[in-house]
Amino acid sequence: MGKRFAIRKLSISLAFAAAALSPCLAAAQEATKTPKELAPLFVHRPPLAVTIEGPLTTLQDQRPTEEYLDGKFRYFGEDGNEVELDLKFRSRGNFRLKESTCVFGPIRLNFQKKQVKDTEFDGQDKLKLVTHCQHTKPSYEQLVLREYLAYRILQVFTDKSFGARLLAITYVDTEGGRERTKYGFVIEDEDDLGDRLGMEVVKRGEISHDDLDPEYENLINVYQYMIGNTDFSLVKGPEEDDCCHNAVLYSPNEEAPYLSIPYDLDFAGIVNAPYAVANPNFRLKTVRQRLYRGQCSNNDRLPNTLSNFMDKRDEVFAIISEMRMLSRNARSSVTRYLEDFYRNISDPRTVQEDFIEKCNL
Repeated sequence: MGKRFAIRKLSISLAFAAAALSPCLAAAQEATKTPKELAPLFVHRPPLAVTIEGPLTTLQDQRPTEEYLDGKFRYFGEDGNEVELDLKFRSRGNFRLKESTCVFGPIRLNFQKKQVKDTEFDGQDKLKLVTHCQHTKPSYEQLVLREYLAYRILQVFTDKSFGARLLAITYVDTEGGRERTKYGFVIEDEDDLGDRLGMEVVKRGEISHDDLDPEYENLINVYQYMIGNTDFSLVKGPEEDDCCHNAVLYSPNEEAPYLSIPYDLDFAGIVNAPYAVANPNFRLKTVRQRLYRGQCSNNDRLPNTLSNFMDKRDEVFAIISEMRMLSRNARSSVTRYLEDFYRNISDPRTVQEDFIEKCNL
């Protein structure tokens, strides 16, 4: 009965759908603190060439560890002068932290705020760095670029998303004397994102879908379908952990409606990492297989949400065109995957089969 009702709702005109939008997010925005602009680091899009120097052998040998190691961080500023910053860094992460997955795992960078003032990293303190994972397999560097692309795509549709900045990183190991340059990217700190949105990070257990802002939830579920990601939950975390799984919960006053903002996208089909496996909770053969996980109660919002994605199509593909460092094979794979998404959402029959009939009651 609920799905038949949703199908009737889908036929409502876009004009009516827009008029029926929930006021929840607007009310939440009115209650927030004054939002801030995106930090300069994440506004500038070209890859930034940097050097990270320190005991990298110890860093990788001692994972996991909460102990920070001392190093240096260097890059050339816009004025052409070299900037050198003191750096502390440690290993971080979960799945990619395992040596069986990544020879070179993810890193957390820790800067001194007084040192970064008036630099490209002004305002930054702790940053997550997504690394290349494997030294000798060039395809893994392409995975970094594809995951970075997934972050950029979400930013096309909403500023309520994590900023990301691509880096060309020269790693200098002061212990082994080795030096290598690889792509990586840093992600906006979750507290900084909250400050930018005028919201707070909320730490609590499992919540209900009714606690989420429905417009934003709908956007995120369509986005996750777009990039082929099922490795997330907007309402609960892993066993005995706070909400949410690969998403951070935000609110202006620690009360509903919440925004559940996603991160950690390497298990998405658009990335297609060789170590990624399909979510065991669903009957999926590969991570490239899409599954819509939206709520049936939000089906009346689908016309407006899908129209938004259609309107931004050219912007999405423009990002791919801008990323000249993508290999021909990676560019072709990503382009075909996203073209398939746009074919799906422009076909009423596929919308009914993939979205309406597979929504969650």
